[in-house]
Amino acid sequence: MEALVSIITPTFNSGKFISATIQSVQNQTHQNWEMLIVDDGSLDNTIEIINEIARRDNRIQFFPQKQNVGPAKARNIGIENAKGKYMTFLDADDIWFPTFIENSIQTIKKTNIHFVFSSYKRSNENLEFVYSDFIVPEKVTYTDILKTNSISCLTAFIDIEVLGKKKMPKIFKRQDMGLWLQYLKEIPFAYGIQETQAIYRIRENSLSRNKSKLLKYQWQFYREVEKLNVFQSVYYMLQWMYRGFIKYRN
Repeated sequence: MEALVSIITPTFNSGKFISATIQSVQNQTHQNWEMLIVDDGSLDNTIEIINEIARRDNRIQFFPQKQNVGPAKARNIGIENAKGKYMTFLDADDIWFPTFIENSIQTIKKTNIHFVFSSYKRSNENLEFVYSDFIVPEKVTYTDILKTNSISCLTAFIDIEVLGKKKMPKIFKRQDMGLWLQYLKEIPFAYGIQETQAIYRIRENSLSRNKSKLLKYQWQFYREVEKLNVFQSVYYMLQWMYRGFIKYRN
């Protein structure tokens, strides 16, 4: 029997995109999955759309929150309820290619590396490929991620039966980076799949593209989450700024 894969999806006012995101999961060649959708107090029609789809597909579990709890807590609710051998994440406006799950599992079995991630295409809100593909490195270590986070939430794929469950730090930004680093403190590296396996939809006014607004969060992350000293924090901040410019220049 195919291994169960737990897919964690936080939503907030995602009515415009969530149907396509769920459809990309339903189109997977690997069909034994559970999709744990945690709504973070949406005010649009997100909840109605998810309820209607979940009514027809019992693999979708819905956890609507009455008030906004933030992306870290929303994802952690999904992590707490995950029952699969594998855990992966998919934000409410992104898209997987049909073989994403299958290829991720095959790569783990082939390499015996229990944390893998993939390259992806980058589009605007209308799924037009106006940006270059993001091709990930073949492997990343703990210090690599401190310099630049090459692991996107939409392609991270973890064997939690082997590596165990860990939660995201309760911070406003960089919580995914915090989770990856927890695993990379215990394993030599995560393995990068060169083939594009997903579409990252870049929204207008996306904070991830505005490096100046992220500076304070990045600094707080180094100092308060990873407990780096001032000199280490300055070094990694400079690396992050330079590599971030390279990552998003196209």
